[in-house]
Amino acid sequence: MASSAAITATFCATLVDEWLACGVRHAVVSPGSRSTPMALAIANRTELQVHIFHDERSAAFAALGIGKASGVPAILLCTSGTAAVEFHPAVVEAHHAEVPVLVCTADRPPELQAVGAPQTIDQQNLYGVAVRKFINAEVADDAQAGSWRDLAQTAFVSTVGQRQGPVHLNLQFREPLVGEATELPQRNSAHSSISKPVPSVSPRQYKKLRKLLSSSQGLIVAGPENYSADSVIQLAESLGWPVLADPRSKVRVEHRLVIAAADAMLRDNKFAKLHTPEVVLRFGTPPASKVVNTWLANSGATQVVLTTTPTLVDPDRKCALHMQCEIDAICLELIESLAPQANTTWSSSWIQAEELAQVAINIALTNELKISEPAIARTIYASMPSNSHLVVSSSMPIRDVEWYGAPRSGLTVHANRGVNGIDGVVSTAVGVALATNEPTALLIGDVALLHDTNGLLNLNMRNLDLRIFVVDNNGGGIFSFLPQKTSLDETRFEKVFGTPHQVDIEALARAHNVSAQTIESLDDLVMAVAQRGLHLTRIVTNRDENVKVHDRIHQNVVAALRQANN
Repeated sequence: MASSAAITATFCATLVDEWLACGVRHAVVSPGSRSTPMALAIANRTELQVHIFHDERSAAFAALGIGKASGVPAILLCTSGTAAVEFHPAVVEAHHAEVPVLVCTADRPPELQAVGAPQTIDQQNLYGVAVRKFINAEVADDAQAGSWRDLAQTAFVSTVGQRQGPVHLNLQFREPLVGEATELPQRNSAHSSISKPVPSVSPRQYKKLRKLLSSSQGLIVAGPENYSADSVIQLAESLGWPVLADPRSKVRVEHRLVIAAADAMLRDNKFAKLHTPEVVLRFGTPPASKVVNTWLANSGATQVVLTTTPTLVDPDRKCALHMQCEIDAICLELIESLAPQANTTWSSSWIQAEELAQVAINIALTNELKISEPAIARTIYASMPSNSHLVVSSSMPIRDVEWYGAPRSGLTVHANRGVNGIDGVVSTAVGVALATNEPTALLIGDVALLHDTNGLLNLNMRNLDLRIFVVDNNGGGIFSFLPQKTSLDETRFEKVFGTPHQVDIEALARAHNVSAQTIESLDDLVMAVAQRGLHLTRIVTNRDENVKVHDRIHQNVVAALRQANN
C-alpha cells in the first residue's frame, strides 16, 4: 500500500476519465491549492469545457444552471474549508429542484484534521440531507486502484438517478499536490450513462386514473416536468379540458386550449366560481401564482398529480392520487383509451375568457404612460428568438412572466423554484448559457442582481450570448404587494423591507467590462432584446406605481370578462 503525488494524480485522472465516459462535458472550478490534483486532472482533458469562477458560491450556481439546462451534471470543484461551505446554497437548491451536480470538495488528510491546521473544517456530511449521496474518499493509494472507477460510477449514478440531485465527493489530498498521472485502471465496458429506469404503473393505478379523468369538467395544470408539449395538448383535446400552462412547462404554446392568463381571470370571483373544475390533472410542480393555487385548493376538485420522479409537491395536501410515471407514455395510453368528452361549453368558456384577457392586458399596458414591470416581462418573453432561453429570478419577475407572458413556442424558461430564493440567479443564467451555447436572457430585479454580482466576474471573457435585463426599483419590489406595506409606517417599511440600495447598476456592470445602458421605452426594450451578445439593460420602475399597474391590469381583465357575460 502506498500513496504519492503520482498515485493521487492517477486517482483523479481516473475519476475524470470515467465521468467523461458517462457523458459529463462541463467542469466548474474555483481556484485553490488543496484541490490541485483534481483541478489538473480536469484541465488535462480537452473533452471537458472548463469554466473558472473566482467565487465558490457563484461557481456552484453556474454548475446548477448547467445541470438544469442540460440534464447532465457538471463537475464542481473547490478547495477545502469555507470554500466548500460556499457551495451550500446551490446544493440546497439543486436538492429541492432535483438538478444533478457532481460536487467535489478537496480536504486535508486525516493527520491534519482536528489539530488546528489552516483552512481545515469537518467536511464529512457537510451538506446534510441535501445530497443524494456523500462519499468520503480517503487519500488515494495504489492498493485501491481497482475501485476508483466504481467510485466515480457510484457518484454519477447517484446524481442522475430517478430523483436527480447533487452528490458530494469529499477528496482527501496529502502533499505533494502536483504529480503526473501514470496508466489508468482499465475501464469497465459496462460504464454508466444517463438513463433512468422507467417507473411502472400498476393496472389498478391506471384504472383509477382513467375513472378520475372521466369528468367532462376538468382542468390540466401543466408545470415543469419531463414531457412533450404535444402529449399534453393531444390529451387536452381528447378530454376537452383547458390547460393552465406554466411558462416553464414548454406547453404555453399558441393553441386554443392553452390558458396563460389564469391568474388575472381568476381574480374575477364570478368567473372563478362558475369555472370550478371537478377534476384537476397536474403535471409536475404547482405554478407560482397564489391566486391560482388558492383557487385550486378551495375548489373541492379531485386533484391528480403525475411526475417522473417520486417527489410530490403538495403544500395544500389536496392530492388524491400521485403517480410516478413516464408522462408521455401515460398521455398516449389515455388518448387511446378514453372516450372523447362532449362538454364543449366548458372548454369554450375558458377559451373565450383567455382571448378576452389577453386583449385586456394589451390594452391596459398600452394605456400606461411609462414602461412597467408587467410590460417588461411580457415584452422579453415575446421577443426572444426561437430556440432561446429565459432565466427568470424569483420574487416578482417569475410572477410577471407567469401572469403576463402570452403563449408562444421556441422559448425555454428556467427559474430556481426549488427553494425560490433570489441568490445565485446571475450565475445560474451564466450556467444555462454555458450549457446550451444558445441565446439566453436573464430577467432579474436589482436586489437579486446585487445578491450575485460575482456572477459578473470574467463574464466578458466567456463568449456568451447573455442578455441581462435588470428591473431597478431601488429595493425589494415584492414586499410592496404584501401586508407589511400597509401595516407598517413608511420609514420602518423602507428600512426593513423596501431596502433601497442606491447602487449605480450601469457603473457596476461596466466595472466588470459588461456594456450597459438604461432604457425608458418598450421600443428600446425590443431593440435591446434583439441585440446579440453580452450586455446589461437597466429599466427603472417605481415600487408603489408597480402595485397600481398590476391592479389596473387585473381590473381591466375582470371588466372584460364581466362585460362579455352580461
